[in-house]
Amino acid sequence: MASSRARFVMNDPLKFIRRVINGFRANQGFLLSGAIAYYTLLSIIPMMALILAVLSQFAAPEELLEALREYLDLVIVTPGQTDAVINQVHVFLQKSKVIGILGFVLLLFFSSFAFTALENAMSVIFFHRVSIKRRHFLVSAIIPYIYILLLAIGLFVVSIVSGYLRSHEWSQGVTETIFIYLLGISGEVVLLTSLYLVMPVGRLSLQHALIGGVTAAILWEITRHILVWYFSTLSLVNVIYGAFSTAIVILISLEAAAIILLLGAQVIAEYERIGTGQKNIHGLQTE
Repeated sequence: MASSRARFVMNDPLKFIRRVINGFRANQGFLLSGAIAYYTLLSIIPMMALILAVLSQFAAPEELLEALREYLDLVIVTPGQTDAVINQVHVFLQKSKVIGILGFVLLLFFSSFAFTALENAMSVIFFHRVSIKRRHFLVSAIIPYIYILLLAIGLFVVSIVSGYLRSHEWSQGVTETIFIYLLGISGEVVLLTSLYLVMPVGRLSLQHALIGGVTAAILWEITRHILVWYFSTLSLVNVIYGAFSTAIVILISLEAAAIILLLGAQVIAEYERIGTGQKNIHGLQTE
């Protein structure tokens, strides 16, 4: 089956691309991406604040904030956006001791929004899996917090590696920058691959998930540099939105990332349906 799917794609790649695009449009991928971007914007500050509040018990907050800045540079397209997020998280850390148990619960609640929205979007794209097997609601409730834990572990590792590199003079400058960049890209691929493995209902091939993760990471790096060039040369966001421009640019960046993430999922879903005769959620027949 795998070889026949590969032959189908290789024999007529344009046809497969059209199927992916048509499926993405039929699933209202842009609308789903907008929802993910919106909920991610709501979640990013509470999630980062929660992670750093916990990790600050084991590492210096300054090192954690610097590690977070380096990682956000891979996701957010302009330094001003990164500074805005870092500054707000820093303000929260200074007041973290007064939030209490209720504040901690609210942080957990809001920080899970992005993953919940992503899981719902995946259920639309992988409708053929949902119609066969549904996920228990407790599993869906736990998944966001597992990812928050994994992000915390990843940030902790990055902070340790960054601190180690800065403590050695030979690693300063270009070497450190390249190493941190490659470490961030590797983490990005692992995170994307895990999302493709876990978020859809049922068991997904690791090979398919890895292809999707690498593809999405490459597309995001290309898109991120295009966005950097656009916002630094042609954009009128600052003129139009003024004080709201930072939030608008972050939202646009998040939606671009969500579109790429869901396109990768659509590729996997269409690839799975090759030769099965299944229809997608809108009744589009597969070969």
